[in-house]
Amino acid sequence: MSILLPALLVVAGLVLVIIGAEALVRGAASIAKKLSISEIAIGLTVVALGTSAPELIINTFAAAEGQHTMVFG
Repeated sequence: MSILLPALLVVAGLVLVIIGAEALVRGAASIAKKLSISEIAIGLTVVALGTSAPELIINTFAAAEGQHTMVFG
């Protein structure tokens, strides 16, 4: 039973990261369309930044907690 809780927390964390990334990408793309930015520009910049943001946040928290192997991974 001791491994069940950490495994569930990892799965829940991954689900939340995926949901957060999806919301960020959809919101940014919506704002960009309202500002009449071309779809290619949205695809190359907004979506690329949105999909990289969760990894950046996770690595930032890992570095702050001193887990340097997680940051380099």
